[in-house]
Amino acid sequence: AEYVAKSVVCRAIRKVFVLFLSHLRPQAVKQKFFAIAGFPNVIGAIDCTHIPIKGIPNEGDFVNRKGVHSVNVQMVCDSLCHITNVEAKWPGSVHDSRIFRESHLFQRFEHGDYNGVLIGDKGYACRQYFMTPFPDTDPGPQALTRTRARIEMTFGQLKGRFQCLKILRVAPDRACDITVACSVLHNIATIRKERTPVVEMHPDDDLQPVHLDQPSGKAARDRIVEYHFT
Repeated sequence: AEYVAKSVVCRAIRKVFVLFLSHLRPQAVKQKFFAIAGFPNVIGAIDCTHIPIKGIPNEGDFVNRKGVHSVNVQMVCDSLCHITNVEAKWPGSVHDSRIFRESHLFQRFEHGDYNGVLIGDKGYACRQYFMTPFPDTDPGPQALTRTRARIEMTFGQLKGRFQCLKILRVAPDRACDITVACSVLHNIATIRKERTPVVEMHPDDDLQPVHLDQPSGKAARDRIVEYHFT
């Protein structure tokens, strides 16, 4: 048989099992998100999660704000807790919003390639296609919060299935590869409806955005309030 490089196989498997928007049709993705709490037009919940790694001498970039060596991994999920996008290459000190702004996914949204919105926590700037938590005085915050909880649930399931992600005693690049591999296996298990581990959710949304909300984002958020929550 013809030899196929392991890297080629890994990339092919990732493209099949980690697919944005989802393996479902876009309208089905939106409907399933809407069914959670009535928040409209959502095609993904996004956040970053820290994967602790062994200490690295003279590698301060990998020390996160809690003083722990880690890699910071961006993930997007659908309403069924499938991981639809994973960005695993950044040191733990890098801010969530920077990881998103420098991602291929950001470029695709900026170019208008997707019809729908991402939802994230207050660590991100509100954009026309990216809804962040509403001011407390607005109606609708609970709907966004309940819907966004799917990404925290996904992190909990992923780390529940793969206890190694509680700390990886490998080099950072290897830790990123392992995290992606676990994401693929998580999706396979989810699609096959295998037993879901007990979920421990630890929301970590105390970040502040590096950039201010965009006026177009605030306007889009106001329209959602006007048409769906008043």
